[in-house]
Amino acid sequence: MLYPKRTKFRKYQKGRCKGCKADGTQLCFGKYGIKSCEAGRISYQAIEAARRAISRKFRRNSKIWVRVFADIPITSKPAEVRMGKGKGNTKGWIARVLKGQILFEMDCVSLSNAQQAATLAAHKLGLSIKFFKWS
Repeated sequence: MLYPKRTKFRKYQKGRCKGCKADGTQLCFGKYGIKSCEAGRISYQAIEAARRAISRKFRRNSKIWVRVFADIPITSKPAEVRMGKGKGNTKGWIARVLKGQILFEMDCVSLSNAQQAATLAAHKLGLSIKFFKWS
């Protein structure tokens, strides 16, 4: 599971995911990348599921970089609990993703394999994404 060892606060406010990413839109490590086409939230389970799908497609002799990290806690109250009495307990972790942000980078693989892996990862993530290559 990907989540931080410690945070400044135990619970955060929800916040909004809107706008475009100013930095983090260029490939830094690999030849191929997966970029988000819309803003939203991705859970730590979705990030890990997409990473596993990509690595299973490539088997060995490949490099994968995950460029997003789930660092914001999500809280929820238990079922059948009355209103009030404070905010609920931490249920999971999310990453806020803006439009144009790179999610994954890949290297040491062929173009067709990278495109197929991006399709597999797109099914795991809850956002629309775009596959692109270094130019």
